[in-house]
Amino acid sequence: MTSPLLWYLNRGTGIVLVVVFTLTVVLGVLATGRSVSRWWPRFVTQGLHRGLAAVSVLLLLAHAVVAVVDEFVDIRWWQAVVPFGATYEPLWLGLGTLALDLTVVVVATSLARSRLPHRLWFVLHLTTYAAWVAGVVHGLGIGTDAALGWSVAITAACVAAVVVAVLGRVVAVLLARRRSRGERRVAPSPVRTLTVDGGRR
Repeated sequence: MTSPLLWYLNRGTGIVLVVVFTLTVVLGVLATGRSVSRWWPRFVTQGLHRGLAAVSVLLLLAHAVVAVVDEFVDIRWWQAVVPFGATYEPLWLGLGTLALDLTVVVVATSLARSRLPHRLWFVLHLTTYAAWVAGVVHGLGIGTDAALGWSVAITAACVAAVVVAVLGRVVAVLLARRRSRGERRVAPSPVRTLTVDGGRR
């Protein structure tokens, strides 16, 4: 089946997906911070992160389904989950499939978070960054509108947002560690007092 509607849906879901996925990643970075504000509590950031993550997954599934249903290009169902062996744009399509697969892993492990060791969950959750990168590169390589000015501007803004968020988080962690080391250096030694019988304690 092919129609202009499916073609526009494919393009539209891909563009919106990049924006929503980027916001999800940025909020995920912010949600890991320790700072709190009475105007913007941490649970609000975490709630928005989870909500946008759910929207991202739905958009990603819709984008994959529309790409397969639209017969304008030859994309088979199995190529939506296997990141190699495609006949149409195998590299770019494979990156999109990889983004889908990694996102499924992140969602599945997040749903089972209470049953997994925290460190394992955290390492698997970090693959979100790989999924985001794969998705952005997929769009740049295979997107019909990738070379248009407005599309380039959206992609550049998304990349800048994630880079700034990650760098800000790295700087915050490094400063926190430096403060912690400084506090340990200046910590006073325990004060010893004399007991009644002249001993020390």
